[in-house]
Amino acid sequence: MFEEEPEPAPRVDLERLSVDELEQRILDLKADIAACEQELSRKTAHKSAADSLFN
Repeated sequence: MFEEEPEPAPRVDLERLSVDELEQRILDLKADIAACEQELSRKTAHKSAADSLFN
């Protein structure tokens, strides 16, 4: 019923990464952010539809 809290990702020592690795990490993080924003939009729309049924 309740969603489990996600475990925090381990911290990455950015000093140890090369320029290429940092650039790839930024691309990966941007893709993750876009996926989160898309899911947030989907859930917000779903919640709004549900709320409209009960108001």
